[in-house]
Amino acid sequence: MPQQWPAADIARMILDGFDDYREHFRQITDGARERFEQAQWQQTQSASAARINLYEEKVSEVSGWLRQAFEDEVLLDVSLWPLVKSAYIGLIDPRLDDELSETWYNSIFCSLFSHDLISDGCMFIHTTRPSLRSHERAAQTRTYRPESSLSALLAQVFADYRFDVPYADLAGDLARLEAQLRENLPDWVCKDPALAVELFSSVLYRNKGAYLVGRLYTQDEQWPLVIPLLHREGHGIEIDALITDEAEVSIIFSFTRSYFMVDVPVPAEFVGFLKRILPGKHIAELYTSIGFYKHGKSEFYRALINHLAGTDDRFIMAPGVRGMVMSVFTLPGFNTVFKIIKDRFSPSKNVDRATVIEKYRLVKSVDRVGRMADTQEFSDFRFPLSKFEPECLAELVEVAPSTVEVHGDTVLIRHCWTERRMTPLNLYLENANDAQVREALEDYGLAIKQLAAANIFPGDMLLKNFGVTRHGRVVFYDYDEICFLTEVNFRYIPPPRTPEDEMASEPWYSIGPLDVFPEEFPPFLFADSGQRRLFNQLHGELYDADYWKSLQAAIRGGKVIDVFPYRRKCREG
Repeated sequence: MPQQWPAADIARMILDGFDDYREHFRQITDGARERFEQAQWQQTQSASAARINLYEEKVSEVSGWLRQAFEDEVLLDVSLWPLVKSAYIGLIDPRLDDELSETWYNSIFCSLFSHDLISDGCMFIHTTRPSLRSHERAAQTRTYRPESSLSALLAQVFADYRFDVPYADLAGDLARLEAQLRENLPDWVCKDPALAVELFSSVLYRNKGAYLVGRLYTQDEQWPLVIPLLHREGHGIEIDALITDEAEVSIIFSFTRSYFMVDVPVPAEFVGFLKRILPGKHIAELYTSIGFYKHGKSEFYRALINHLAGTDDRFIMAPGVRGMVMSVFTLPGFNTVFKIIKDRFSPSKNVDRATVIEKYRLVKSVDRVGRMADTQEFSDFRFPLSKFEPECLAELVEVAPSTVEVHGDTVLIRHCWTERRMTPLNLYLENANDAQVREALEDYGLAIKQLAAANIFPGDMLLKNFGVTRHGRVVFYDYDEICFLTEVNFRYIPPPRTPEDEMASEPWYSIGPLDVFPEEFPPFLFADSGQRRLFNQLHGELYDADYWKSLQAAIRGGKVIDVFPYRRKCREG
């Protein structure tokens, strides 16, 4: 039996590494206020990417520390690690971010050992922490009551939430805010003496916005409350909207958005607060939305294994057109798709496996502007054989034998990504009425434009590569051909030199690997002539190379676009 002291020392070194990671995470996060006040939008994007990359950088660093400090026969003796885990539990018990420290420990273990050595004895497959506990602390919120009037309540809120940059027109904004509040809520609510507003004390920051997040409640009912703020350079800070609709607030915390920056000393407490106002959101998504995406991944995995253990659900192939690069399967009762890379791609796809992996990882670090689904990457998933429909498993083994293996009564998925399940846009349009078709095509074009303005070119823009969320938003989810917009060479088709050129089956002009001809989009995107005509009416500029070149020029000029995850009623009304 190994001695106790190596286990305790290993546990301490792992936790010291976590403290170092958390300190760097906090430094980046705490800088969000100054970046907002100084309107440093490009630095905001850089900070977001740096914070995402920080986790893996620090895991690698701590793994290096451990390998230097301990001989392999000690460090890599898996029989020692139940003692390491036990010592670690004792160290994290008093912490306010203990659930995150469990996930960190798991990451270190997985960086040292192969996945076939994973067990709950050595690591935290199941958490040892109570779910959404309060640490016997009062919630970190501020509560306001209309002692004299609703306008006085709102004035007090914004007396408490001040910045080094003044509000541009606070009196006018408060008047609009009160009018919007009265419009959004039933008349009796604003007259109810029990009405209260509870806001999280820390401001949330993302892209160009700052957000006050909380709820309105009476004795019997509650509504979510989000108040976005914008900094208009040269003017000051403006109150941009007031949102009390749960569906709209859910979109603000969507899996298609970049992660918020917010000071949360007790992450579980804040997630519990969010869960109270957004009961339809899984805690995995809420942790991820505030930057703790690795812990979101842990919570997702636990939800998945609990679902498999507690239901008769079985994996099936996902509905829709089969992919040329990825094979996609799903659980009917679990709102997720699982994507694996095929061993052989369609001949029309000029990519390799390493490029596909690079593209999917890129999506994690860029601004998804509400138009690309977030992903989680997994290695060595093990599922019971009985949880697969035979047709599904047969297809997966056929198209990806290097990734999907059957070992007795276990199916090993060596590498996959997970994404939120959506209705493929092509299938949605097949069953939509005229109004729904128009709305979906309007949003499809808007999605392409917003991605482009954020310097993302989808590459393969076929309808089947976009999905429709439960809120009716069109989202891109197939990333094997994405690239930065500024890398693309948009061209017009040269006029034919001769009648023979015009009749030729092959182009009469040279085509480079990054050349794109927007004039070719209509027949490529739409087999249905009616949809083709409608899209041309709605977004015909997408067929013009100069439109794309103008976006490239704006991006190269340093412009950072505004993409709002909410309807701007307060300011526009």
